[in-house]
Amino acid sequence: MLKKRDLTGQESHVLYDLMVHPDVFPFVRHKAYSADEYLFLTKQTIEAEERNELISRTILDEWGNPIGTINLYDIENGAGFLGTWLGKPYHGKGYNSIAKEAFFQELFFELNIETVFMRIRRVNLRSQKAAEKLPYVIKANDTRKELFKKINSTEYIYDLYEVSKDLYSLHYLRQQNAEDSAQALEA
Repeated sequence: MLKKRDLTGQESHVLYDLMVHPDVFPFVRHKAYSADEYLFLTKQTIEAEERNELISRTILDEWGNPIGTINLYDIENGAGFLGTWLGKPYHGKGYNSIAKEAFFQELFFELNIETVFMRIRRVNLRSQKAAEKLPYVIKANDTRKELFKKINSTEYIYDLYEVSKDLYSLHYLRQQNAEDSAQALEA
């Protein structure tokens, strides 16, 4: 479902073609205006990950085809901002929540990240609904007022959401217990 970013020309071209769709492009953090520029940005992303500035993964479908990216940007003091995009043909098919689950497990259980923030444009209703469906996400406009003010320094553009390691771990353990109980009932 997820893999480290690489400079494979074919993968970059597929991702670039998916990214430039008008329903996707406005919400992508690092925009590229050509396939070559996208390849260059991917190279910069890989180098930034090597410097521990961000974490970036390619989202794959069940056949291993690249369909989008998921990233943790601006990592500081065990916290960072999530950025995710999926190609338009993959919207509404459940890939977003599956990718987030896999990414959060890696972030919280392998890479010692403590908090993931999501800065979602108020006009991006699709992303807001996706975030609010996840049981471990809380809206943090009121609980993280300083950060909320910082991301909206000129005007109210973004809502702030938070995923803490503790809240995600609780969700993960509940999910594991439910699976264990279901297997015990089957036996």
